[in-house]
Amino acid sequence: MPTIVLVDDHPMVRGGLRATLGVEPGWTVVGEAADGATGLELIARLHPDVLVVDLQMPGLSGLEVLRQIHVAAPATRVIIFSMHGEDAYVRQALAAGAAGYVLKDADATDLVQAIRVALGGGRYLSPTLTERTITAYLLHPAADQRVDWAEMLTARERQVLVLAAQGFGNTEIGDRLAISPRTAETHRTNLLRKLGLKGQADLARFAHERGLLDP
Repeated sequence: MPTIVLVDDHPMVRGGLRATLGVEPGWTVVGEAADGATGLELIARLHPDVLVVDLQMPGLSGLEVLRQIHVAAPATRVIIFSMHGEDAYVRQALAAGAAGYVLKDADATDLVQAIRVALGGGRYLSPTLTERTITAYLLHPAADQRVDWAEMLTARERQVLVLAAQGFGNTEIGDRLAISPRTAETHRTNLLRKLGLKGQADLARFAHERGLLDP
């Protein structure tokens, strides 16, 4: 049963999040805080599965909470919930280990999906974040950034990536993975979008540069 802590300095935001997440079967909001310092104390005591935290708050910022949480509760997955969608904020959050970045003007289902992905060990970004942002941190990371591109893909998308990079078409990929050609095409389209790639040549080069085609 997933447990969640909310940290945001706006009571109405916390109330809305609590109402949204409370209807998910088995999910429990076990704590709330209006500032980062109090949030860290809660996390150290409760060790929640997920923390949803605002980026900018009085005192300790969401980024500082994110950086310190690895000591306080290393298993807790962190979702940044912010009104700021600029590249710099997203890059910093991902580099610090965020499992997701959701914009506050997104649909409520966006945060729910982010938490589901985080609980499954993946990484999630709001769909409204630009492809330019995705490409920036996946293909041109900063020197201090530690983002695993593979975390952006599902297990099936990673399988399709390798097969597609080897030159297999959708029908062949479908046969090998026991899925329909249309499903294979959908996975290929999704992984290209997530990785900021344009077509077969980009995909093959990406796989080759990361050693995915090595024997």
